[in-house]
Amino acid sequence: MIIEDNDDIRENTKEILELTGYQVYDAPEGKTGVELALNYLPDVILCDIMMPELDGFGVLYMLSKHPQAATIPFIFLTAKSERADMRKAMELGADDYLTKPFDDIELLNAIETRLKKRKQLGPESNHLKNLYLSEKEQEVLLKELVSASRIKVYRKKQFIYQEGDSPLYVYYVKKGKVRRFLHYLDGRELSTDIHAADSFFGYGAVLRQERYSDNAETLEDVELALIEKEQFFELLYRKPGIASKFIKLLSGNIRGKEVQLLAFAYDSVRKRVANALIHVAEKTSAETTDDECLIRISRDDLASLAGTANETISRMLADFKDEKLIAKEGNSIRILSLTKLRNIKQ
Repeated sequence: MIIEDNDDIRENTKEILELTGYQVYDAPEGKTGVELALNYLPDVILCDIMMPELDGFGVLYMLSKHPQAATIPFIFLTAKSERADMRKAMELGADDYLTKPFDDIELLNAIETRLKKRKQLGPESNHLKNLYLSEKEQEVLLKELVSASRIKVYRKKQFIYQEGDSPLYVYYVKKGKVRRFLHYLDGRELSTDIHAADSFFGYGAVLRQERYSDNAETLEDVELALIEKEQFFELLYRKPGIASKFIKLLSGNIRGKEVQLLAFAYDSVRKRVANALIHVAEKTSAETTDDECLIRISRDDLASLAGTANETISRMLADFKDEKLIAKEGNSIRILSLTKLRNIKQ
């Protein structure tokens, strides 16, 4: 990665390195350089000191605050040769510096020296790199995992798994919608989540290595990627940084359940039904225009999500329709104002 505001120096340095066989990313100023460095995590960073807005010292400082970038060898490029500048650079954690103008051999020797020293760190250095993956790297690895998995089509209202089943897969929704739910002792259902396209589910039981404690059923025709748990664990062991995504997902699930529990304890039925409509809209609606959206969910499933009876759902929907909060469109519900639904009083 080259971060340099002088176009001629940046382009000439990039050309030299590409001719030598390096893949080079470049940025014309510090802020863009920081963003690209965090995105691509290069093996070496070359950075000018004197730049407008964010100088080289600022770039090094900002990258040092990100564990995934803090260990990348950092070489300053500077036209200044004052001892104080070089001392400040080393104190901030720079690995080396080149004084402009520098020749090709100086440049290549500085880069190769830093790469050799990093390689001498051995597996520990690679492990550190694998611990911290950018969002883009996570996305690429997970897409590869999904692409290598078997695809299965499920029909509407078909079980994917049931409580007590042994987990064999982590599921990825390629198309359609899935709901997860629990059973009351009297047979009633409580929906706990809805999963639309481009989402994972079923990983909690796999990570715990326990039988499923809930049920998963399709809300419509669904296309799922079945990721075998052995392949899932293999990716986690090979790239520990990918676990951060599933830690965030699990944390979000826990927070969602806390909110749901508080709502069941303290919200009125009217408020719970409004929140259920909003939840479905946020999870599933692709047809959203400003404050309005179209959702498709049966009254049974909406009752399960709100934790109330079918008759109550019918009464609440009729009230919301009279209040111009929703409208019926065939088997769908058009929410006329998400803001007003969110602001419904107890």
